[in-house]
Order: sequence, then C-alpha cells, then structure tokens
Amino acid sequence: MTRSRSVPLILGGTLLLAVPGCHTSGGAGPPASPGPDRGARVRLDQVGFRPDESKRAYLMTAAAQTGGIRFTVENAGGRTVLTGAPGRRTGSWNAAFPSVRVLDLTRLTDRGTYRVAVSGPGVRAHSPWFRVGPAAEVLGPLLPRLLRFFQAQRDGADVVPAVLGRRPCHLADRAAAVYQPPRHRNGGLVPVPGAATVDVSGGWADAGDFLKFTATASYSTAVLYYAYRAAPSEPGLAAEADHGLKWLDKMWDGRTGTLYAQVGTGIGGAGYLSDHDVWRLPESDDMRRVGRGDPEYLLRYRPVFRAAAPGAPISPNLAGRVAAAFALAAQTHARDDPGAAHRALEQAADIYARADTAPGKGLVTTFPHEFYPEESWTDDLEFGAVELARAARALGDRRADGWLRQAAHRAARALESDERSPLGVGDVSVLAHADLIEALDQGATGLGIGRDELVAGVKHRLDAAAARAARDPFGAGADPAVSDSAATSFGLAGTALLYRRMSGGTSYDALGTGQRGWALGANAWGSSFVIGAGTTYPRCPHHPVANLTQGAVLEGAVVNGPNAVTAFQDADALDGMRPCTVAGLAQYDGHGIRYADRIGAWQNVEPADDYTAAAILSTALANAPDPAPGRPAGRPPS
Repeated sequence: MTRSRSVPLILGGTLLLAVPGCHTSGGAGPPASPGPDRGARVRLDQVGFRPDESKRAYLMTAAAQTGGIRFTVENAGGRTVLTGAPGRRTGSWNAAFPSVRVLDLTRLTDRGTYRVAVSGPGVRAHSPWFRVGPAAEVLGPLLPRLLRFFQAQRDGADVVPAVLGRRPCHLADRAAAVYQPPRHRNGGLVPVPGAATVDVSGGWADAGDFLKFTATASYSTAVLYYAYRAAPSEPGLAAEADHGLKWLDKMWDGRTGTLYAQVGTGIGGAGYLSDHDVWRLPESDDMRRVGRGDPEYLLRYRPVFRAAAPGAPISPNLAGRVAAAFALAAQTHARDDPGAAHRALEQAADIYARADTAPGKGLVTTFPHEFYPEESWTDDLEFGAVELARAARALGDRRADGWLRQAAHRAARALESDERSPLGVGDVSVLAHADLIEALDQGATGLGIGRDELVAGVKHRLDAAAARAARDPFGAGADPAVSDSAATSFGLAGTALLYRRMSGGTSYDALGTGQRGWALGANAWGSSFVIGAGTTYPRCPHHPVANLTQGAVLEGAVVNGPNAVTAFQDADALDGMRPCTVAGLAQYDGHGIRYADRIGAWQNVEPADDYTAAAILSTALANAPDPAPGRPAGRPPS
C-alpha cells in the first residue's frame, strides 16, 4: 500500500552534515574495528539471530570478481569462530558496487556477540556487531522499545512525560466541531449545520504529524492486542492497546450510529493552514490565539470528519477493523474485567452489523483518500467476524457460531480474489485466516471452508514474496521502490511465522528471517529502519517532536525506508525544522531507489503507527513459543 504525504510549503533551510553513518557503540566489550573499510561493505541483521535460524549476510564489492576473498566471524573476545568464502552472486546493486554475494553464517549457533570481517585483494570490510541467542534475549528487548514509540505518539492529556518530554496537547479536541469532508484538493471546509461538538481527545498521532485516523488507530490497536495474545509476558502491549481503544470508544457514537473517521486535516487551502503546513511542537497549538477565519484556526480547533452520516451504513473496511479491535479487547479482558469485556463485545457487534456490504468503489479510509488508499474490504470483515466469534466464545455468548460462519464466508470470498497483498494496514487476511484455522482445529464444523484452503491462501502470499526475494540482490520480498517497504518486510516476517504456526511447516522460515534482517540492516544502505535497533539507524526522522526536542531519540519508531527516486517531488523543508542530515548514504542508492536520512525526507524517514505495529506483531510472534513439534498451533493432540 502507498502512503502519500503532502508538504506544500517550499521553505529553505541549511542542512547540517553529520558524521557519515552516525555509528554508535555496539555495546561494551567488543574490540574496535582495526581500520576503515575499503572496496566492500558487509550488510546483515544488526540485532541478531536465534541459534536455529538461517543467518545470511551480504557482501557488496566494488569489483565484480571476488576471487581470493575470505570472511571470518570473530566473537567479542577477538577469537575467530567461523571462516568461509562468499557464496553465490545475487546480482549487481549500482555502479559503485556491481557485485552482491551471500555470506552464509548459519553454522554460527553458539550464544554470543559477533562480527564479520572480510579480506582479500583490495578488499577489507567489517560488519556491525550482532547477537546470537534465544529469542527472549535477542528479540525480546525490541518489544518495550517499539512500544515506547506509541507512547511518544500519544495525544491529548494522557501523555508520558518521560518520553521525549511530552506535554498535554490538543486539548481543544475535547469539544471538536464536525465538518463535511473536503471534496477536492485545496477545497474549503464546511461545518455540519447543527452538529453537536464531540470529545475526540486522546489517542495517537498517526505518523510524523498530529493527525488522528480511525483507520490506522483501529489497525494498530487490534495488532497490539493480537501481539499481546502471542506474547503475554509483555504487559505493556495490552496497556498501550487499551489506550488506543479508549480513543476508538470516543470515535464511535453508538447512540446515533456514527463512526468518526478523522481528526484534523493534512491539506490546507481556502485561507486555512493544515497540519502538514506548520512544523511545531503539538502543545503550541493550544496556545494559538485565533478566531474563525484566521489561517491557524484549524490547527487549534481541529475538524472532525464522519465516516458516514448518522445511522447510515459504515464503510466495511472501517467497520471490520474497528469491530476487530473492540472484539480483541473483549478477549483480552474477559477474565480480569468481564463487565468491560461484555461492553466491548456489544460495541464490536453493533459496529460490525452496520457494515455496508455493497459499498461499490471508493472505500472510506482518510480524507484525502490517497493518504491511505484501499479498495479491499472482505479481509476486514473476516477479521471482525472471527474476533467477534473468539470474544463471544470467551464470554459464553451464543452468537459465536454465527459470527464464525460469517468469517468463513468472507474468507472464501477473499480466497477467490487471488489477493497477494502482504500483511499490513491495507490487508489483514493473514491474521483472520490464522484465527479461523485455530477455530477449525478446535473442532468447528459446517463452515464450508477447510484449513488446507486457508493455509494455501497464506502460502500463496509467501510464494509471491519469495519470487520477488529471489530476484533481489538483498533478498527483499518487499519492493524498496514502493512506500512502506520496512513495514511490509516486518509484515512478511510475521506472515512466515504465522504460516509455521498454522501449517507446522518450516519452508518459509528463511524467507521470514531474511525479511526481518532486511529491515534491520541487511540492505544496501546498511541501516536498520527501527530507531535505536542495531548500530546504524535513522538519526533525523521526519517527526516534529523528535526534531525540536534537544537530544531526543524517537526510540522504537519504524520509518518508511527506501523509496523510488521519483517519489521525491514534494518540497521537503519547512520553517522551524532543525537542520539534520547523515552524510554518505547516496553512494548506496541503486535500482532507481533512494534512501536519505535527512530531516524533511518524509519519503524515507517518516515513522508511522502502522509501520511500528507491524514490527511489534512480528517480534511478538518470534518471541512466542512454537507449537508442539509436528502440530500446528491450535490443533489439539490426537
């Protein structure tokens, strides 16, 4: 799915050149690099691997011939523990690095900290340090770090001051006016006559801005609950999901049957400024002395847009995923707060029942639609129905079987579409299929669909990713020339883990590990796309709070990642941006793809809630215990 961001004001600024690569220490103990790299670069997952995983690094060389080159792996004590020669050539990346080859590190199984050293005629290169160890040790620490980003994104009064020094903001959202959605680019905004103000305070800012979207918030909330179910040892998952649900509860007015879809506007015009026009700290919006007609009026008194008129059918993509979020909350709290769980179930059921099941084209996502374009919706309704069924079963509600049949019906329609979209904010089929398979394994009958069909549907998506990865020099199953490549890579890693759990097969384990690795450093630029993960990661995210708060690190944020050169057409500087650039990355651009770690380069380094939610899900699944050997998750022993 492609995210579109508009930055309409072209305003200058001097860029500061930082130390190339902005490397930091990989931890106490390992010795320093013996000298600068020359003629080659080593790229790998900078966080690390489980002992039993496929471990693949990539060697980029300035010469196509690599005869005489050897690699060694040394531990933190300086002892060589593995040696080898580069493997097959996977392709050429650019004129500076015409050869990319695989370094197979799979034999490295002992727990420890390591790095790769490469040497040969005219070649010297060293990798960053990385870990090998149990999932809880290597990947487990990522979960609280990723959750920290969601805490940084909190809006309203319930912020976390310890994160980026956040302060309460956008308190005027407590009494926000309802507006008609803008009907064209740069068009005026018209308040809805007679509409009461609504309390839409709280929630999360969506990305490197302060807009709030029901579409992304419901996806992120649902994924956080789903991840908590897989990794209940991290209670912060449920706590942050509860924060998201509290805001969704405000966006749904059950009394009038109204779902609100958005708070704020990202495209200015007709005499008003939008969220994307002004670079500032969010708390400054509450201090604006403005009246109607002032250009900054809608920065303080933000408009709210409805998904549909009161009581009218709701766009099914929104209805399905919002219902899923409430239903997952009901499952999560079925034991500790059954009263709240029952209320959440009823809200989920009400929203789901109002879905427009013949919507035609032009589903409601955001305003404008191109911010999060989406045309599919059967996946959302399958997701909503299967989570309703799970919640009903947990609470002893007799409607469980009916919702399960509806989920199976939607799943069948989704399988007919030959859809190959990866797991992410635009397609949640994989999550829905996994839970439907679990219901079948637990004895559900009469659904008109079998587990083999559902497993085959997930395999179909992984096959598409594997085919692309086989053609990519770095094994990327996501297309780096398309927005959201980092999130898509985490989505593919999560899909491979779910496939293993639902099928008992390991055929896509290496593919999944490779996608996680690509997002954490095994790419042409040698950068992790998760801030704070690894040794080289984005230092200049397109995020006002991180940019304007001295010394702040937006820890845990997943950024967009590489993008097509053609995506860099919008203006990328606004008044008030603190200059920040990491030099030296342009030499690694290739295949018509660019990655710049520079403030203003939202096409590369803008973080987002759905990006980070994808990383949370795949990390939680990687930390979850495997099902019993030879038996898919959810299938009872024979």
